[in-house]
Amino acid sequence: MSAGRIVVAGGSGLIGRALAAELAAAGHEVVVLSRSAAGTEAALEARTLLWDGRTLGPWSAAIDGAEAVVNLAGAAIADQRWTEARKRLLRTSRLEATAALVAAVGAASRPPRVLLQASAVGFYGSRGDELLDERASPGSGFLPELSVAWESASDGVETRGLRRVLLRTGIVLAREGGALPKMALPFRLGVGGPLGSGRQWLPWIHMADEVAAIRFLLDAASADGPYNLVAPAPATNEAFSRTLARTLGRPSFCRVPGFALRLAVGEMAGMLLGGQRLQPRRLLEAGYRFRFPELEGALADLLAPAGTAPSQPGPADR
Repeated sequence: MSAGRIVVAGGSGLIGRALAAELAAAGHEVVVLSRSAAGTEAALEARTLLWDGRTLGPWSAAIDGAEAVVNLAGAAIADQRWTEARKRLLRTSRLEATAALVAAVGAASRPPRVLLQASAVGFYGSRGDELLDERASPGSGFLPELSVAWESASDGVETRGLRRVLLRTGIVLAREGGALPKMALPFRLGVGGPLGSGRQWLPWIHMADEVAAIRFLLDAASADGPYNLVAPAPATNEAFSRTLARTLGRPSFCRVPGFALRLAVGEMAGMLLGGQRLQPRRLLEAGYRFRFPELEGALADLLAPAGTAPSQPGPADR
């Protein structure tokens, strides 16, 4: 893609910050839409526009003439217990932001060429050992219903000539935040172990591959529809726990019973005790090459001693 303007909604989140930095380094004009712009512009070295994630405003001028829009906006899934109020926020923060972006695209005299729409592997629900790819049907329950609604909220942009790509992202492993530091903490303290039976599958992806895959799909003129952004070697929770413990040089024997997890986090426990055995079939068929296809290499890179520079995707990975 030519070095034009790319608008990243939700660009102040974990994935958005990494993506914005990569795009800016590649020469793109990056515009981040954020509900809280304080400090974001300096941190990202990108132009930041304040929006409410619901209604059109001055920010929508950035959509007109942009090359692409990447929609990552939405409240974090695993940050809080799923009360009814929290579930409403998870839904509205995604659907209203997507509807606002679709409205801005509709109002643009020069609409973008592509919309990359965030989604999640929660689309598939908990499927046991069934090997899944993008052809699989959605599951049932809160997360699948949320993912289906999130994807559907951007239906129709194709009528303005946009290519629409759905990013069904797994658990993104990163040094800077997200799931990995939380998962690693009990192991560092010597009390880590599998969750529940440990047989549930954990679809993961290294942050370097998450960002590089998004850039790959921005550039791939024939890419549209859903793509699983997960590494090609999923691991069970048991295997993940063993590999994480070995990488940290710590034990992995303190299994967390399912009932205890349900007491601790309520309905969210279903997400932790279930999982998806996913393959990134369409991404591989499109020619994307993973920098970190195996869990052991990914964790070794991310948990390297302090002072080691985080890996960045190289030209072969883009």
